[in-house]
Amino acid sequence: LDRTTWRSALSRLRRVVSPLSRGQPHFEARDLHGTQWGRLCPFETPEGPNCGLVKNLALLATISVGVDPKPIENVLYSLGVIPAEKVFDDLRNQRISFEDVKGYAKVFLNGTLIGYHPNGEELVKNLRRLRRQGAIDYEVSVAHYKTEYINEVYVNTDAGRILRPLLVVEKGKLKITKEDVEKLKCGEIRFEDLVRKGVIEYLDAEEEENALIAMHPDEIRENTTHVEIWPQAIMGVAAATIPYAEHNQSPRNTYQSAMVKQALGLYAANFLLRTDSRSHILHYPQVPLVQTKPLEVIGYNDRPAGQNMVVAVMSYTGYNMEDAIIMNKSSVDRGLARSTFFRTYVAEERKYAGGEEDRIEIPDPKVLGYRGRDSYLKLDEDGIVKVEAFVKGGDVLVGKTSPPRFVEEYRGYGILGARRKDTSVTMRHAESGWVDSVIITTTAEGHRIVKVKVRDLRIPEIGDKFASRHGQKGVIGMLIPQYDMPYTVDGITPDIIINPHALPSRMTLGQLMESIAGKVAALRGKPVDGTPFFEENIEDLKKQLLVMGYPLDGTEPMYDGRTGELIGTPIFIGIVYYQKLHHMVADKIHARARGPVQLLTRQPTEGRAREGGLRFGEMERDTLIGHGASALLRERMLESSDKTVIYVCELCGFIGWYNRRRDVYECPIHKDKGVLHPVVVPYSFKLLLQELMSMTIRPRLILKDKFEVYGEGK
Repeated sequence: LDRTTWRSALSRLRRVVSPLSRGQPHFEARDLHGTQWGRLCPFETPEGPNCGLVKNLALLATISVGVDPKPIENVLYSLGVIPAEKVFDDLRNQRISFEDVKGYAKVFLNGTLIGYHPNGEELVKNLRRLRRQGAIDYEVSVAHYKTEYINEVYVNTDAGRILRPLLVVEKGKLKITKEDVEKLKCGEIRFEDLVRKGVIEYLDAEEEENALIAMHPDEIRENTTHVEIWPQAIMGVAAATIPYAEHNQSPRNTYQSAMVKQALGLYAANFLLRTDSRSHILHYPQVPLVQTKPLEVIGYNDRPAGQNMVVAVMSYTGYNMEDAIIMNKSSVDRGLARSTFFRTYVAEERKYAGGEEDRIEIPDPKVLGYRGRDSYLKLDEDGIVKVEAFVKGGDVLVGKTSPPRFVEEYRGYGILGARRKDTSVTMRHAESGWVDSVIITTTAEGHRIVKVKVRDLRIPEIGDKFASRHGQKGVIGMLIPQYDMPYTVDGITPDIIINPHALPSRMTLGQLMESIAGKVAALRGKPVDGTPFFEENIEDLKKQLLVMGYPLDGTEPMYDGRTGELIGTPIFIGIVYYQKLHHMVADKIHARARGPVQLLTRQPTEGRAREGGLRFGEMERDTLIGHGASALLRERMLESSDKTVIYVCELCGFIGWYNRRRDVYECPIHKDKGVLHPVVVPYSFKLLLQELMSMTIRPRLILKDKFEVYGEGK
């Protein structure tokens, strides 16, 4: 379960994954379909190959668990369904004519034809009446398809259908009463009681084809069958966090749905006791000033993941170009967007066959793979690191030695047979932090286990990623102290400055509205409701802004903090809820001068975790060839990579070797009669030659002098 935040865990639990292959287009499967209204979130889906194939349930949607179809079959027969066998038999024996049966409705139960009914409408009406009375299960869905060509009744009781609840309308009136709502508010009755009472019913996508659903109670007409309970509930857990979502371009809502799962917050109240392999905690999470109603429902306000920041929209110093943001360094010094990163390291004392076992201890210098005395300095006598010790990459957290894996290898070597090897748990390369806690316990198998939790304070720095709730993401491009930031007449300086170019093409008007709404909320001391389709009127908010003495368009005159001059244009400034995402530059920065190489090719390892090199690929090579920079090309592809010297016999062209005992170079064919010369090649080329030899191909290297001296007369 993804526990980055509370939302990512909830979203993971509401996910619907399609089994279709990712490699093919499948446009129809990926498209949003009309029957997904209220069942699947229209925004929350990943970008890339899984787009539209991984979906998420809407807030009110539920999945049927299935009921036994046998009782339903009996009910159908009691309501006048004629079994299919009887109809076929009567037709065969000419007791009824084909003309009679032509007007009958076919009745299907879970896709199987079970019989015919003379009047499909009446059957459907009776079944729905029984369901509303509680005589049959609320999960049973009934759909009637009637056109000039078909007349079929579908009854479904199986598991896996997405159902959604709706308010029932009968004879142009809602069945639910004010008393029902009051009782529900007081907790006297539960939602399930309303379903049993028949004032709310669950419909699947097939039955909804027979329904006429009003969005609001005042839109009920004579043929309306249902009313939406809560129109905002068409969205899923992630998209429900976006205020003014209907004013944004739809891909922006999709981006925010993905980013809300990466925002740092309070993912669990007992985070100090948990031993998650990695986790982040935001130090001062705040409840958003601009609310949406679902935020309370999904528990966002109890576990927030962001902070309300004063955001100005302007071009200032140019360090906020291309979606970068300028952040107020003084705000950061006061604790804005600070977080802590926790990582847990685990060491286990395993027991092996033959009575051998691992030992948690400070390893003896004689063990295989001893790391040097300095690596073990932070350990206590018991071989476990001290709590609150500062540790960095390569430091040993838990000293551990293991028995030799293959005992047979050491027979005949005498004392070597007893050599243990160092299998200590070390701090990850390129990470550092303080030891937060050490837990010693036992596993289910009875093995002793040690968990060391290391914490690292993360103060916002250049390169850390932030995002508003409208898909406007960016990294910090510059941290500017408060005295150099622009300020308003009231002396307000922004926490963040975003570039105006981020807005016109993205069309995230929701963020501009949130900015004005946040400003009003801060001034009046009461949150603003920005629930999509049902928000506080933006014109009313503008009037409130005017009454409080601010320009109604959200702009204010501002002064340049560096010169004190009035900036020529009024600046749009307000309060926007910003999220710190877990993509931090401290986890991504990577460089290498020298380091480990692969065993097989002797080329530098790959990837930051393995302290790898930066790949100089085919296209980079092409640029150097294009520029004719042959010395640099040689250095990159040979000197800094897998340069090796091989000895080649000039008689046969095979690779020879050095015989240490006789202090001579030997050729595989001519033995010590061969004439061998050192040749500098990449190790991977030597490997290629040997792999060809293993396929019974005989590659030969033809040697020539590097410089030929031409004599006279030639």
